[in-house]
Amino acid sequence: MRGRRRKSRLGRQAWFLAGFGLYFAILWLFWNTPVVYPLQVFVVFLHEISHGIAAIATGGSIQQITLSPRLGGACYCPGGNAFVTLSAGYLGSLLWGGAILEVGRRAGSRAPDVTLALGAAVIVITLLFVRGAFGMTFGVLFGIFLFIFARHASLKLNRILLTVLGLTSCLYAILDIKTDVLDRPHLPSDAHMLAQLTGIPTVVWGVLWIAVALAVSTWLFLRAFREA
Repeated sequence: MRGRRRKSRLGRQAWFLAGFGLYFAILWLFWNTPVVYPLQVFVVFLHEISHGIAAIATGGSIQQITLSPRLGGACYCPGGNAFVTLSAGYLGSLLWGGAILEVGRRAGSRAPDVTLALGAAVIVITLLFVRGAFGMTFGVLFGIFLFIFARHASLKLNRILLTVLGLTSCLYAILDIKTDVLDRPHLPSDAHMLAQLTGIPTVVWGVLWIAVALAVSTWLFLRAFREA
């Protein structure tokens, strides 16, 4: 009996590794194509709202959020603690990704409800804070897509979608830090502004954030693998 259970678990873990490998291969091959583009914009959305949440949590406010078709964005959030607010962008999208993964994994048969709630949150945040034609159009359409998906897609597909959204957010956070901070430290990124605030070089913040992102992503991966 134990031997059968062990073989069954090894089989599930093998399927888990195969599925993750396939996902990563598709993401790599289609990274700069319209297939992955909406996911990238969604992670930018999470990045900017993370700044806003950090500002509100430390006594500030959100004036507006903008998104760019070129995968850029800005959150105008006066007040609050500047150190916390600036640190919240990349790490916030990472934590959002981890939260979507965990909630989706634990939801079981209620995964469609999670997709529905996520869609509602995207639309509400968009209407409250996002300004500009591109950002508002994306937020509303993406939220509607999640609504429709939750209503009409199967339970399995809803769980796959939540996994894809969570994984992409985690991985994109790592790639975004590398591109914006380590490869181009002179650009006015969150880390560059944090360097001006603290006197600690931009690259140091980039390395620190990547280390945190890699540690969290590795922990999430190993946890999911063990529980497969």
